[in-house]
This record gives sequence, C-alpha cells and structure tokens, in this order.
Amino acid sequence: MTGPLLKIEHLEVRYGDLIGVSDVSLEVPEGSIVALLGSNGGGKTTVLNAIAGLIPAYSGSILFFGQEIGGQSAFAVVRKGLALSPEGWRLFVQQSVENNLKLGATPLGDKARAAALLERVYEIFPQLAERRSQRAGTMSGGERQMLAVGRALMSDPRLLMLDEPSLGLAPAVVEKMYETFERLHKAGLTILLAEQSIELALEVSDFATVLQVGRSVLSGTAAALANDPQVQRAYLGTG
Repeated sequence: MTGPLLKIEHLEVRYGDLIGVSDVSLEVPEGSIVALLGSNGGGKTTVLNAIAGLIPAYSGSILFFGQEIGGQSAFAVVRKGLALSPEGWRLFVQQSVENNLKLGATPLGDKARAAALLERVYEIFPQLAERRSQRAGTMSGGERQMLAVGRALMSDPRLLMLDEPSLGLAPAVVEKMYETFERLHKAGLTILLAEQSIELALEVSDFATVLQVGRSVLSGTAAALANDPQVQRAYLGTG
C-alpha cells in the first residue's frame, strides 16, 4: 500500500441544516498514533462517527487503504478493518462482559477466530476476564472503558479509533489505559485518538491535527505542536 492508511479530505458533515464539521482534512500513516485535538464541540466526535459510518458525510472523501468508504454502513466499515471505541462507551448494560465482547466479533468473516480474539482481550485487560460474567452496567467507569476498547478489538482492526478515552476517569485509571494503548501500538496497531486532554494525547502521539469550530486548522508532528508556545496559546488554549 502507498500513502496513508486513512486519508480524509475536506470532510463536511451536516445534521439537517446544522453543520457538524465544515472542512476537515487529516492523514493517519500506518503504524502511527495520530491525535485529533480540540475543545468540546469542536467536531472530534463527528469526524470519528463519519469515518466509522455512523453518520453520513455531506461532502469530501474518506479513504481507507486507498478506497473510498464514505457513505458505507458502519457494519461494512468495521469489516474493512476499522473499529471505534465511542465516547460514553455505549455498552449493552444488561448483558455480561463476555456477551458485550462477543458482540464486537459480529463483523468477523471467520467466526472461528472469535475465541482466540476473546482470549487476547482478556490478556490485555485481565480485569475483564475476572468479571466476564458480570453485567456491564454494574462496572466502574474505568472497567467500562476497558470493555468498550476490548469490544472494538474483537473485530481485529487495523485502525482503532478512540473517542475521549480519558473522559470522566480518575488519573490513575487514565494512566493505565494509556499504557495499554502504547502496548497495542507497539504490537502494530494504528490508532486515531480524539482527546480534550491535550498534553496526554501529544505525549503518546506521533502526529496531531487540531480542530477549531468544525475545521482542521493545524497538522504536524506531536512534538512540534507540544513545543510551540504560540501554537499552544492560539489553538489549544494552553501554554
């Protein structure tokens, strides 16, 4: 494959007459972690949902492995190797941990792989293995975040999208989650990470794109964005 694993050009998403994002472009090289940064309401979740096929793009292109996936269903997108761990987890709270995980394997073409993927998730998140029979709705916030990520991993993605994985979690839990993300990355997984926690995201990422009011206004290496005081003040509200 030549070019980035994921490439978005001039993405626009509308909710009726309301514009969710107006002009977003970004690239995710294979084997990288890319941070999608911006304040609450800047459009990060809208971009991830459009990539995942949960909402339609109004205009622009979304290329995955060089093929247009904009307009395809969420089921079709995840079967291509792209999975989303959504903000707020969106678990089946009355179902057990294991049933939630197994639902994540639904898109697999080869269902025989589900058992091995389940054991892999349990190795990554031992707490889920200990609570495999527990109802998802009775778990802590940190455990629910683990379960949401584990469910996404059950489709064996090439690209994992994480929407606000630190939101509402205690600092110690966030640190542990990010250590897990780095291990997954070192094992070969490409990650697109939407975060309000800017310093945390830039620390683990290779590249970053900044959104402001539904537009991508800046892209570059994470190190460059983290070390430029003017960028921090103008676009990220820090520094």
